[in-house]
Amino acid sequence: MECFYEGPNFLVINPDECIDCSICVAECPVSAIVEEREISPDQAHFVKINRDLSQDPRWTRITQAKAPLPDHAGWATVKDKLHLLEKYGAD
Repeated sequence: MECFYEGPNFLVINPDECIDCSICVAECPVSAIVEEREISPDQAHFVKINRDLSQDPRWTRITQAKAPLPDHAGWATVKDKLHLLEKYGAD
């Protein structure tokens, strides 16, 4: 499962590399991951965001499991946080 990429404050899944095994769905500590076929229409734009950011060479492929960030549970309840996504620099 090396389809995860890490940016400054966000993780993305490259949908073209994902093999749809669904292991990550159960492993996500805040239930933020769903299978692509279960993405609601109002969340569909995240597929393109994930694809685009995972192809940015500044985003690092994650090859080993990492512990959740200490404040992960608090962020799970925050709504409408897309504007907080840091891509890198001013882009």
